[in-house]
Amino acid sequence: MPSPVRWGDEEVVRERLRDGITSLELTRRLISFKFPLAVPDVIEFWRAWYGPTQRAFAALDENGQQALRRDLERLWSEHNRATDGTTHVESEYLEVVAVRG
Repeated sequence: MPSPVRWGDEEVVRERLRDGITSLELTRRLISFKFPLAVPDVIEFWRAWYGPTQRAFAALDENGQQALRRDLERLWSEHNRATDGTTHVESEYLEVVAVRG
């Protein structure tokens, strides 16, 4: 199965949708993730409620889970715009609007 992460690559999207499309609009957008939680608690929130994060942790042994948690905390902390103990991270995504002919 092709990686869903590749939907953020405009060239990949154009290739995947090349047949039968009469119109294709690609727009980079931002989404704000705002949590009234500190970064470590945000990681636990994703771990508890978001399927892909649950599966990533489940696939690892205890050492791997600790390493993943550290990596995620570092990533979220580096991009956290909040200064009051909460978490506010903006993330870019590619909006894809395709019309079939």
